[in-house]
Amino acid sequence: MEPLVSILIPAYNSEAWIADTLESALAQTWPRKEIIVVDDGSTDRTLTVAREFASKDVSVLTQPNRGAAAARNKAYSISQGQYVQWLDADDLLASDKISRQMEVCRSGLDPQVLLSGAWGNFVYRTRKARFVPSPLWENLTPLEWLLRKMEHNAHMQPATWLVSRELTEAAGPWDTRLSLDDDGEYFCRVLMASRGIRFVAEARTFYRVTGSGSLSYAGGSSKKLDSLLLSIRLHIDDVIKLDRSDRARSACLTYLQKYMFDFHPERPDIVQQLQEIARSLGGSLEMPKLSWKYAWIHRVFGWSAARRTHIRYNQIKWSLAKWWDKTCFEAEARRHAKAGA
Repeated sequence: MEPLVSILIPAYNSEAWIADTLESALAQTWPRKEIIVVDDGSTDRTLTVAREFASKDVSVLTQPNRGAAAARNKAYSISQGQYVQWLDADDLLASDKISRQMEVCRSGLDPQVLLSGAWGNFVYRTRKARFVPSPLWENLTPLEWLLRKMEHNAHMQPATWLVSRELTEAAGPWDTRLSLDDDGEYFCRVLMASRGIRFVAEARTFYRVTGSGSLSYAGGSSKKLDSLLLSIRLHIDDVIKLDRSDRARSACLTYLQKYMFDFHPERPDIVQQLQEIARSLGGSLEMPKLSWKYAWIHRVFGWSAARRTHIRYNQIKWSLAKWWDKTCFEAEARRHAKAGA
């Protein structure tokens, strides 16, 4: 009998996307799968929409709002699969994503090896998804993967992974203290418990970019910034446990420098803590810099004003791109509807 794969979906205020996500899960060509949705106290129609899909293969649960990590832990606690596919409620899987990775597993792969795959950004039209290879798109050791992540500011989306139950058990539960970068911290532990990463290029995931509405967007939230600091500390602790070489310390310093922009100047307390971590690694951090476009704002009105302008400009640019993609998506849907009439 083929192994059972558990597709686990935490959902919060995702009524606009959850149907598409569930359809992509149901469309998986891998024959043995169970789908578990945990609604994390949504205030919109997410639970109602998800329940329309309930069947022998799709379980839909709800709980008071406790965060994505708690919803994922709940989903896993009732799952039965020998392999776990994590899937956020706005992302999509190519129909053969799981089958492609399970083909590698069936060839005798050690269950302690973690499987990853290619992912691409999209907004509404998946055919416009951009699959841009990164230094992580290779077969790698856990340490090499983590160092490349820090050195190149690279990452993998949670849905790219396929994880054996043995490896999931070894990594432990999602950290419910984290409301931001909980996936980065969790998969850091999965990687450390693994015996390596097997990259399957044909196993594709579609990551929906939602901008400032995303749960992964800090937006100046003090709670999320505290969560991000904790995740950074845990990442660095894990890497240093594996390796204290010059390269490892340098990678950690690069990682810290990247996040300075998120904390300066609103959280000087966290900036000071990052500097202390840098000193413990034998280095120091520079104050973040903005591009020349905002230099005059910085000189006249100060760093905070320049940073707000930078963020607002990117938000406007993103809103226009999102509006255009949605307009094209809806126009294409109308054309297809007329053609099928």
